[in-house]
Amino acid sequence: MTLTDLIGTLAAVLTTVSFLPQALHTFRTKDVRGISLGMYSIFTLGVAMWLIYGLMLGAWPVVIANCVTLALASGILVMKLRYR
Repeated sequence: MTLTDLIGTLAAVLTTVSFLPQALHTFRTKDVRGISLGMYSIFTLGVAMWLIYGLMLGAWPVVIANCVTLALASGILVMKLRYR
């Protein structure tokens, strides 16, 4: 693994893991009052685009991190729409 791959992988892990506390809190409490529908819609679309970008480049750290983040963000977005 090159230094570039290591940095990319570490960045992917850290940004994905940093998202977990918010996702877990939202799934547990179903409290979506503090979540902006506009922000989460744009964020989820952006994560989907990063996933597509990673697939096009064959950058697996980007692909894996964005698959996980897209699943979590989509779940929160669905909850925002359902429980608002």
